[in-house]
Amino acid sequence: MTNLLGPQPTHLPEHTAAQAALDAGSDPAAVAAEHPDYSEAWASLAEKAFDAGETVAAYAYARTGYHRGLDQLRRAGWKGHGPVPWAHRPNQGFLRSLAVLGKAAGKIGETEEYDRCRTFLSDSDPAAAEATGLK
Repeated sequence: MTNLLGPQPTHLPEHTAAQAALDAGSDPAAVAAEHPDYSEAWASLAEKAFDAGETVAAYAYARTGYHRGLDQLRRAGWKGHGPVPWAHRPNQGFLRSLAVLGKAAGKIGETEEYDRCRTFLSDSDPAAAEATGLK
């Protein structure tokens, strides 16, 4: 059952120039430098660093993408709770950043941060937790 009285899903605005640059294969660091508010670039940097075993760098990139995404969510009317759908691509940068933040926090022993990120991701959209592997 769906809570019909709950908050509506939040959809972040498109960031077409930055998205096109990433889709064309541009270096995520260059995209982040040119579009520092674009969470997907920070998420890409975080994922690459995490996969390379650079946990602290991954944590820092992910935290940047997470905070940039939070700022945008708030501007889009999000009140600190409610759905942030994974299916809407502009939301994915924020959600991917949140997932890497949680994974990196877990690796460095920040259990409370790991649990908070995991819960936040799942509460935002269970599909995001599934897609990012932070369940």
